[in-house]
Amino acid sequence: MITAVRRYQLNERRHFRQAAQRPLATYDETLDLPLLDQFERHMRGARLADTTAQNYRGHAREFILWTGKRHPRECGAEEVRGFLTHLATRPVAPVSAKSQNVAMYALVKLFVEFLGQDPGDFSQFVPAKSTQRPPVVLSKDEIRRMLPSYPTPGMQLMARLCYGTGLRVGELMSLRVKDVDHDRGQVMVHDGKGGVHRVTTLPQSIVPELQRHLERVARLWEHDKSEGRGWVALPKAFARKSPRAEMEWIWQWHWPAGKLSEQPGTARVGRWHLTDAAFQRATKQAAQRAGIRKRVTPHVLRHSFATHLLEAGTDIRTVQELLGHSDVSTTMIYTHVMKKHHVASPADDL
Repeated sequence: MITAVRRYQLNERRHFRQAAQRPLATYDETLDLPLLDQFERHMRGARLADTTAQNYRGHAREFILWTGKRHPRECGAEEVRGFLTHLATRPVAPVSAKSQNVAMYALVKLFVEFLGQDPGDFSQFVPAKSTQRPPVVLSKDEIRRMLPSYPTPGMQLMARLCYGTGLRVGELMSLRVKDVDHDRGQVMVHDGKGGVHRVTTLPQSIVPELQRHLERVARLWEHDKSEGRGWVALPKAFARKSPRAEMEWIWQWHWPAGKLSEQPGTARVGRWHLTDAAFQRATKQAAQRAGIRKRVTPHVLRHSFATHLLEAGTDIRTVQELLGHSDVSTTMIYTHVMKKHHVASPADDL
């Protein structure tokens, strides 16, 4: 408990140090824009991932409702401490330790960076129970059975790339044409979890299929250009620096959506990438069709990638770099499910 509280305090001080280096109180009461909308805009300006910004906004909204719709400027350490304790001890759906940490970071960002307000010392809240579940891992035979069970060849190719590179589903969907280097056998991940950039391996067995897939994407791009579109959303800072790059081939999505839609954050109609939900549904269906009696999600392919590398004798530090883990202790969880660590049951000798 002392270690956890100390970690919370250090993180809180780090946020204060970062906030001291830039203008505080970005909330403007004179704007005709709700507080939560301004908070989300502030987070996107700080280059937080879209999912992180949405999660933080959700926790801020829940905090405001829990306080009886009081303005956060009227609240302090007592309210923050009570809210975090409420999340862990409520009789219905208490949160995990990880979710409680996310809620804490959301409130720190809300008070310190957005409102420019010191909430005080709220470290003495009741921590949620911490559980460490072993990851779900598929055997190579299960992988072979599941891959042909995907509903479309495109989804099957995505699954093979996901398993062969260890990408997170969000990283897979946001790949651009320039990020997959067929000649060097590498996949570049930009702004992954925690804003980390990394390079992972590309399985050579799927390179011919990837090249044929890009030929189809190029034809779709040419069709969009013939209709006066063909542009793609760019990273915000780069979009300001090189606005013409939105029409370049290398910046196009590797997995474009089948339909045009309004782009997130703008009113422009263009082509976005496939959604995480579509691939998640396809993975669940493929596992059911293959008769796999496990709870299979796209992240299971990432777990299987790491475990199979370790079982093949790959150094754990190399696996850590391929996965983009900041701490090797996170990678070590896969050592607990490796096949070579299994022991024979005494019941087999009866």
